[in-house]
Amino acid sequence: MPQVQRPLRNLLLAALPADASERLLPHLDLAPMTLGQVVYESGAQLEHVYFPANCIVSMLYVMADGASAEVAVVGKDGMVGLALIMGGDTTPSRALVQSAGDTYRLPKEIMKSEFNQMGALHMLVLRYTQALLTQMAQTAVCNRHHTVDQQLCRWLLLSLDRLDSNDISMTQELIANMLGVRREGVNLAAGKLQASGIIHYRHGTITVLDRRKLEERVCECYEVVRKEAARLLPLARPV
Repeated sequence: MPQVQRPLRNLLLAALPADASERLLPHLDLAPMTLGQVVYESGAQLEHVYFPANCIVSMLYVMADGASAEVAVVGKDGMVGLALIMGGDTTPSRALVQSAGDTYRLPKEIMKSEFNQMGALHMLVLRYTQALLTQMAQTAVCNRHHTVDQQLCRWLLLSLDRLDSNDISMTQELIANMLGVRREGVNLAAGKLQASGIIHYRHGTITVLDRRKLEERVCECYEVVRKEAARLLPLARPV
C-alpha cells in the first residue's frame, strides 16, 4: 500500500490535531473497496478499523433466513469497527460496501492504543458513536412509521451526504434489501421520483437531479440525523 499523505479525506481523521494525526499516519493504509465487498461478517474477529474516504459502508443485520435490513450507513463522516473500542472484538452486524471507493485502514492495536490515551481521537469517536446511535434509532423508527417513498428519500440523502457526486451506484433490488422492503415497493417509489424529475435511474446508477425537491419529500428522520451529527461533530461533518 502507498504511504498515506495529508490532506485526509475522512472527516474524523481530518479533524484530529497534528500530534495525533502524526502518530496515526505511518500506520494507515489506503485500501480500495469494491461494490458489494464484505468488510466484515457477523461474529467475525475484527483486526482493523476503517475510515471511509469516498466509499460508503452499510451496516446490516441479517436474519436466520437470509433476510437483511440496514441499520446505518458510514461514509467519510465516520468509521467502521466501533466494536473494537467498545470492549468487544466482534459485532452481530455485517459491514457491506454500498458504494465503491477507498478507505483508510488502521490496525486494531494502533486504534486501541490511541483511543486509550483519552485524547482527541477518544473524544471524536465517542461523539461519533452517539451520532451513529441516533442514526440507528431513527432508522428503526422510520422503518416502522414511514412510507417506502419517505424511506427511499432518506436513504438517498444520507448517501449523497457521504459522496462527492450526485451519482449513486446501486440497483433497486439492493436498495430493497437495505431497507428491508419488497423490491416492488422500491420500484414504485423510485418511479415516482423519476417521473417528478427528481432522480434519473439507469443501468444500476441513480442520479439525483434535484436535491431540494428530494428534501421536500423526505420524512423528519433525515433532518434529525443530520442535525445531531452537526451538533456532535462540528469539525467533522459532510459539507
